Amino acid sequence: MEQLNRYYRCSKISERKTRQVIRYFAHDLTASKTAELTGLTRRSVTVLFVKIRQRVAQECERASPFAGEVEVDESYFGARRVRGKRGRGASGKTIVFSIFKRNGSVYTEVVPDCRKRTLQKVIRGHVALETVIHSDGWRGYDGLVDVGYSKHFRVLHSDNEFANDQSHINGIESFWSSAKRRLQKFNGIPTHTFYLHLKECEYRFNQRHKSLYRELVKLLEKHPL
Repeated sequence: MEQLNRYYRCSKISERKTRQVIRYFAHDLTASKTAELTGLTRRSVTVLFVKIRQRVAQECERASPFAGEVEVDESYFGARRVRGKRGRGASGKTIVFSIFKRNGSVYTEVVPDCRKRTLQKVIRGHVALETVIHSDGWRGYDGLVDVGYSKHFRVLHSDNEFANDQSHINGIESFWSSAKRRLQKFNGIPTHTFYLHLKECEYRFNQRHKSLYRELVKLLEKHPL
């Protein structure tokens, strides 16, 4: 009798092969290389990779609200900057807003713009009121004190200030660097799959002090594909 695959139900792929794919996914191998090493078709591996990313994204969305000290910031992903348009005015890019708990985990969300209403909605949905918030001087963060966040500190990049005695956002900058470096290897990601790749970057960053393979196995045993 064929053994039930605990990680990938209703699949013809064996549990042993599935664990191999999970391991190579954890090592960040390509679908082509994973197919070569496992003897599976590239299509089968690609489908499995997508399903793993979907579970990872769902796990990221289950994260509890942040408390303690957090850093908030936005960044732009996508094609090269259009000439004459820089920073928050850049066009043709995907805007990602992120919340980073100091010495802890990160949460990311694709947002349509960097307006105050948009950013505050994400913050209020994922950050407890007693939290200490650190941000830059962007006007989108104006008014956080008025909605209950009494401990809001800012570093003013416009004044060439990147850290001061009270505030910095170095932690979130390290995540941006990690995520962009990893995504560059794909040489462009279609818009419809960007969310899954972003959440994968988030998950990998949050598990950086653990065995990613073991965490993925535990996740897929709890929430099979």
